Amino acid sequence: MGDRTWEQVDRLRKWLDEEAAEASLADVRLLRVLKIGEEFGEAAEALHGALGANPRKGRSHDWPDVQKELADVIVTAMVALATISPDARHVFDERLDVLVDRVLPQSGS
Repeated sequence: MGDRTWEQVDRLRKWLDEEAAEASLADVRLLRVLKIGEEFGEAAEALHGALGANPRKGRSHDWPDVQKELADVIVTAMVALATISPDARHVFDERLDVLVDRVLPQSGS
């Protein structure tokens, strides 16, 4: 992800820091990680709606709704990571490399 992405994430984190109710650092960290679960729930709800999996609600969502909710999960997780790590971009990039190397080992290494 580019610099702009992490700059935007940092803007969101700073806004949350300024606008959130008074809380200890531990509570802020906890709440931001828990928010990922809330956003995941919205993605799951959109997926159920796109598949028409709930007979009572039918097709209440479409695939663009699922995409939007998944993006919200990703951004929320990035904000949580930026909240607990002063170098979130490095942590993310390093972890992504490990995950990719695990499934796509480089030949000749």
